[in-house]
Amino acid sequence: MNAPEAQRITLKFDALTPAPGAMEVPVGVMLPRTYWQTVGVRLARDPYTAACAFILLAIAGAAVLAPWLGLPDPAATNAAQRLLPVGSSGHLLGTDELGRDMLSRLIHGGRLSLTMGVLPVAVALAIGGTLGLVAGFIGGRTNMLVMRLTDVLYAFPSILLAVAIAGSLGAGVGNALLAITIVFIPPITRVTESVTTQVRAMDFVEAARASGAGAFRIIRTHILGNVMGPVFVYATVLVSVSILISAGLSFIGLGASPPTAEWGLMLNTLRESIFLAPLNAVLPGFMIFITSMCFNLISDGLRSAMDVRL
Repeated sequence: MNAPEAQRITLKFDALTPAPGAMEVPVGVMLPRTYWQTVGVRLARDPYTAACAFILLAIAGAAVLAPWLGLPDPAATNAAQRLLPVGSSGHLLGTDELGRDMLSRLIHGGRLSLTMGVLPVAVALAIGGTLGLVAGFIGGRTNMLVMRLTDVLYAFPSILLAVAIAGSLGAGVGNALLAITIVFIPPITRVTESVTTQVRAMDFVEAARASGAGAFRIIRTHILGNVMGPVFVYATVLVSVSILISAGLSFIGLGASPPTAEWGLMLNTLRESIFLAPLNAVLPGFMIFITSMCFNLISDGLRSAMDVRL
């Protein structure tokens, strides 16, 4: 081996050797988890939250993949096979009052029902969360103006306000989505404003102000992360409420219209057949119940996992 080759080998060996005093992590020692890693571990260890998440993923996955599951046409009618019982040949969950396959309509109906549950909350979270964040951080007259305008809508019960708005706009899925979104903006604004006001008074925010940080940087770095946790937990509860309200609007004729597959509308059309095929008539209501309950339990699991005192 010549001198240049020996020098190259020595340099490579030196590059792989830690410098004296360099920090080393002993073998078998685990680094401390971050806050969100701890939340994830707590959620994974909660059997009820995990089971509810699995159920919701199964429902959402079946709804998204409905066109590729080889199911019968949810709108195809067959008067000779109307109100077949659950377990009938070729119709696992029976048929409805027009002979349409119940399993296909429940899965396809989940697409619209879940959309009407999640989309209004997401839009209301963006609008109401922004209003509450600005009102809580700025305070003063801005806070008073935003909150007094919010109180005008917040004073009415959510279901009655949704029915009033949807009734004035007219029946239809788009109008129902708009009505539910308007209903959810005030409570999200109020919750966001309340949490922001509490975080704004904390010492680390005052220290950021004293260091010369601007308002946008303080909101993005110090306030947003502490506010979005509680607001997101509250929004998860509102998803279940949104599913119930949207189903109620479709039930009274202000949401989806026939022959669209939607759980609330299916519940309305099957109510006249409850004495002839009670199990068939109950199935849409069961889907509404189990989906709403899963969102509620997941919200409780999130709240418990995010509470550092537990």
